Amino acid sequence: MFKNLIAFVLLLGCVLFVQGQVQERVAPEYISTIQFSGTTSQSQLPIINLGERLQLSFDALNGNEEDYYYTITHYNFDWTPSDLSKGEYLNGFDEVRIESYENSLNTLQIFSHYTLSIPNRETRGLTKSGNYLLSIYNDDNEVVFSRKFMVLEKVVGVDVEIKRSRDLNYIEERQVVQFKINSPTLLLINPKQTVKTLILQNSNLKTAITNLKPQYTIGSELIYRYDKEAAFWGGNEFLSFDNKDVRSATYGIRRVELADVYENFLYTNSSRRDRPYTYNPDINGNFVIRNIDAQNPNIEAEYVRLHFNLQYFEDIGNKEIHIYGNFNNWTIDGTTYMEYDSSSDTYRNSRLFKQGYYDYKYVLVDRDGSIDEGAIDGNYWQTENEYTVLVYYRDLGGRYDRIIGIGVGTSKEITNN
Repeated sequence: MFKNLIAFVLLLGCVLFVQGQVQERVAPEYISTIQFSGTTSQSQLPIINLGERLQLSFDALNGNEEDYYYTITHYNFDWTPSDLSKGEYLNGFDEVRIESYENSLNTLQIFSHYTLSIPNRETRGLTKSGNYLLSIYNDDNEVVFSRKFMVLEKVVGVDVEIKRSRDLNYIEERQVVQFKINSPTLLLINPKQTVKTLILQNSNLKTAITNLKPQYTIGSELIYRYDKEAAFWGGNEFLSFDNKDVRSATYGIRRVELADVYENFLYTNSSRRDRPYTYNPDINGNFVIRNIDAQNPNIEAEYVRLHFNLQYFEDIGNKEIHIYGNFNNWTIDGTTYMEYDSSSDTYRNSRLFKQGYYDYKYVLVDRDGSIDEGAIDGNYWQTENEYTVLVYYRDLGGRYDRIIGIGVGTSKEITNN
């Protein structure tokens, strides 16, 4: 009952406007493995330069070989619609069919694999930087799903440093992002009004910090030396599994079975909150599709039913435990719910994943939809996280928010001073 309530709260409307801000529409269950990327080999939030290529792919598991169409819409910093007409930011046109798709080959689960690359013959490119939403429609002009992405123009430099929190209450648990913006060519007039910043942890828009103003200016530099206001929970390294060889127990897999599809049973996880921090390399919540026995993993990788098992003995009250990661765009829904099994005294979930390498973690979700990422696996200042700072600028009298700079930092080089 509560699971359905949380799903309703989190998925309500989905391309809908909440206080004028557009939200991504979550894909239905028959749409799976949405890979959205710019220049990286792994799926993550695309942040691309003007003129760079944008890649989207997804699988339709219903076997209907349906037609899908796409639109691209420009938004302001706060994800309200911008004043630009489509012709001002789009070279060419959208609202055209996705022409490239292939059907699965030699797989137990049939699916159609769709791919979209921009620029293409119809959509020749984007001419303005800023926030964008890519929406996928069906034949009935209904939005099937949508994804956000960013386009930037490099005008300013951004230097990013990751620090331990100076607050002694959280010095062992939080990481702080400090940065400075250097603008040698563009005069940033009245920067507290015209300059906005977005700070991302592991490319997750849902936990972004958006409300920072420059504290002071030195020459052509804007300085941001916040502590509490720019702090993120450190979290813990992601758990992961790799089932690139679907027939054998590989990394993270303890048992393999065959039913209507292959079944992979993961090793039982337990809470890491009260354990010492241990470094474990990960890809910060992302995933990569691969099958060592296939020439083309896009259509030859199997869909495997993964079985998750968690030992957690704390009382969670009316809250819920979910698996969490970029495998479904950091979405909490019915497919991520961990159901308590009294016979084994563990929380369990089974869900289809396309073969590959996946990061995931367990999180605690409250009735209002808020997510506590450290409740089960803890928060540690040593955790390796990647941070991205985007700089937005709207000149006085400007009609849209440009993205004029990007800086990236990692907590591998975290410092105490």
